[in-house]
Amino acid sequence: MNSAPPLPEDLVAILKRMRLPYLRAAAPEVLATAKAQRWDPTEVLKVLLAEEVRGRDEATKAMRRKTAGLPAGKTFSSWREQDSSIPVPTQHALAALEWVHRAENLAVSGASGTGKTHFVEGLAHAVIDAGMRVSWFTLESLTAAIGRAAVDGSITKTITKITRAELIVVDDIGMLPSGQAAAEAFYRLVDAAYERRSVAVTSNLHPSGFDTIMPKTLATAAVDRLLHHAHIVLTEGTSLRLTEATAGRGVMPLT
Repeated sequence: MNSAPPLPEDLVAILKRMRLPYLRAAAPEVLATAKAQRWDPTEVLKVLLAEEVRGRDEATKAMRRKTAGLPAGKTFSSWREQDSSIPVPTQHALAALEWVHRAENLAVSGASGTGKTHFVEGLAHAVIDAGMRVSWFTLESLTAAIGRAAVDGSITKTITKITRAELIVVDDIGMLPSGQAAAEAFYRLVDAAYERRSVAVTSNLHPSGFDTIMPKTLATAAVDRLLHHAHIVLTEGTSLRLTEATAGRGVMPLT
């Protein structure tokens, strides 16, 4: 099969100047097809512009995935909804993302290995696919980010940048002891996002128990705001990771 003839150099120069890289890449094949099939000129224009839009959208999503700081690349494509203790209707309702559009929060609590992080990361990818932004932290990385901002007096600027995202995730709260700095960072974030942005947290503790790992006053104030407009999901059962390991599915077989 013959390849489509290249575009004239002067046209390539114009497309480069106009910053239309995806249209430029698709144009030879599209124009060859249009000529062979005698497309209407408006159809040619529509197809080429649609290709530019598609390419830009994919590039934006890739950039947002990179800047979000997502932990493991786990999406719903590898999620086994029937293995989760979260009711399937609840999974589907959360995956529809209406709660994010309403700036509601999500708290997923349960034992280690019960799929909390995987499920929320799947939601985060879905949020990005829907054209929105995500900021992902552990409580430790959030504390470090706010701590660095405190040194140069840019806490407000840092919080504003974080809360540009429609979904902000704080993962694995309670896995390590949390002191005053962590409690302050968590409170600042939840307070800034309150009724403006969605915050999702995962924890081995129910949020009502955060005052056992953080100073009580700050924990109470943060949880009060977090749970005011929140969906609370509890995961149960044994560790899915341990189950996979016991069944020999955690690694490639040795040969």
